[in-house]
Amino acid sequence: MRRRFITLSALVALVPAALIAQSAARNPDAPQYGTFGFDTAGMDRSVKPGDDFYAFANGTWAKNTVIPADEANYGAFSVLQDLSRERTRGLLEAARSDPRSKIGTAYAAFLDTAAIERAGLAPIRPWLATIKAADKPGYAALLAQADRNGVDTPFGLYVGQDSKNPDAYVVNLRQSGLGMPDRDYYLSNDAKLVEARTAYRAHLARLLTLAGEADADARAAAIVAFETQIAQAHWTRIDSRDADKTYNRMTLADLARTAPGFDFAAYLKAGGLAADTLVVGQPTAIAGEAALIAKTPIAVLRDQLIVRSLDGFADVLPAAIDRESFAFNDTVLNGTPEQSERWKRAVGFTSSALTDEVSKVYVARYFPPATKAAADEMVRNIIAAMNRRIDTLEWMAPETKAKAHAKLAAFVPRIGYPDRWRDYAALSIRAGDAFGNMLRANQWQHDYNVGKLGKPIYRWEWGMAPMTVNAQANFGLVAITFPAAILQPPFFDPKADAAVNYGGIGAVIGHEMSHHFDDQGAKFDARGRLTQWWTDADVARFKALSQKLVAQYDAYQPLPGLHVKGQLTLGENSADLAGLAAAHDAYLASLKGAKPPVIDGFSADQRFYLGWAQVWRRNYREANLRQRLLTDPHAPSEQRTWIVRNMDAWYDAYRPAPADRLYLAPDARVRIW
Repeated sequence: MRRRFITLSALVALVPAALIAQSAARNPDAPQYGTFGFDTAGMDRSVKPGDDFYAFANGTWAKNTVIPADEANYGAFSVLQDLSRERTRGLLEAARSDPRSKIGTAYAAFLDTAAIERAGLAPIRPWLATIKAADKPGYAALLAQADRNGVDTPFGLYVGQDSKNPDAYVVNLRQSGLGMPDRDYYLSNDAKLVEARTAYRAHLARLLTLAGEADADARAAAIVAFETQIAQAHWTRIDSRDADKTYNRMTLADLARTAPGFDFAAYLKAGGLAADTLVVGQPTAIAGEAALIAKTPIAVLRDQLIVRSLDGFADVLPAAIDRESFAFNDTVLNGTPEQSERWKRAVGFTSSALTDEVSKVYVARYFPPATKAAADEMVRNIIAAMNRRIDTLEWMAPETKAKAHAKLAAFVPRIGYPDRWRDYAALSIRAGDAFGNMLRANQWQHDYNVGKLGKPIYRWEWGMAPMTVNAQANFGLVAITFPAAILQPPFFDPKADAAVNYGGIGAVIGHEMSHHFDDQGAKFDARGRLTQWWTDADVARFKALSQKLVAQYDAYQPLPGLHVKGQLTLGENSADLAGLAAAHDAYLASLKGAKPPVIDGFSADQRFYLGWAQVWRRNYREANLRQRLLTDPHAPSEQRTWIVRNMDAWYDAYRPAPADRLYLAPDARVRIW
């Protein structure tokens, strides 16, 4: 299934990469970027660091870097994602020759577009016929079957860790049902979003036509009208990220009483979920959706599932549908002009469908033990720095500090790859059956998830592949996760200056660690339990400090008339603020009193903050940036870099003047952790 609403990655190297690679080839001991791990050629020294630190560190790179035609944005993450994809491609190409290899067979079948074209719509016809045959009483069971097939429905139903009982799994029910990224795409009067709505309706009509359905325009209009009503019922993303507001434990009888109009008991039963209790994320939205389903004609409900199925399986359906899906989901919503080469999508599908099978081969080849050892040491240093910072907090009560220390001591750092893999023996992968492989992979994943209910927590499970260029904080497991693929330049280079590494991967480590103490992570105790473990006064002071950061980010306007949502991005901005500060402290401690050298005219602290700015290099297409500002809990890269304006050490390093645009008076700088 596709999930394209936030496209990550682009597939060319940084502008100076060729020169850097040549330099590294001549000197194997040289860092990959520049002379000390930072690409100075990408700077724009005509910009004062106090006016725009992002442009100062990255301005020439930004001006000279063209986003590849098949990408929505491009930056430092993309370089590593490209490398990871190329490496995975090599592994899968080698596996293609082995008929016993599931990953090789899945990859080859996805690449076989001739077979996909010959099959036409025949592979999906049985499922479409099932949709068309459903009546209103059977709609709940139909949605359960759609869930298992990987088709988006009006509800998000899954098994996950119980936030208030972290040793057990529980059924979760969340709002869903929109074919566009967010409720604002349906409800806002912004001209660009109005254009997207018009394009969406046309897209749905074309999908119906391609599937051989009659009266496509009127049916598409009815789907959009139905989803617009769903959007009106939906909670905002700001409310939906609140761990307290979204924990509403209730019985099925309670749910039936508060959300009449839909047979939730039949829905769970058909989905294989033997549970009479569940946690409802957005109760009023669920009630609103249930009422809408009750009054909406079954023909409209069926049509919504038809177009969702065509969009979801477009990668493995005939090219006409594949191109149509791309034209809306990628070009309209993200501004991407060209579709990625087939092999890139084949790598993505195979890595998603058989994640652990690919991962095992990947880490055996591409994750050296020395990298893990270095990352382990850095994690220890940053945890120690965070402990010291907690001791100096003036706003936190002593008893809460003791509990905060206990939570840090409970952290489970997960570096590189998990120590256990999932078993795919029950998943059938067949040569020449791209559609069937995707369908069965979705069904396997659904059954795997449902099968967790009633079992002990899978604490070994990561939920993130080693090939992924990302990192993660898991509140319930009190874990921080750093996949193998992110532990490479420009984030981490064992041959680079330590200051740059601490500003890069060190700040990422500090960021994920600090998430456990952000506005939502702080609600979970050392056991991973959602509970208030702070004093009331602590909570009040923390909220007051956090609102200063909200106001700071609310003021940023990356696109005309469209601001960063400070409340939506608060968790990420808080983690940047605390994580970068902890990483800087850890770097200074790692020196053990020694005076670091000046390198190429840059002091150690200057290099530390350049390392931070370098990892956030990214250019966006306007449509992609617009979508992110509406939906993404992360601020854009430029504004993320600007978090430095709250740090005294950055002022000491770069000496910005009071008249500079980023300058904040000492009492205006946000200090939380």
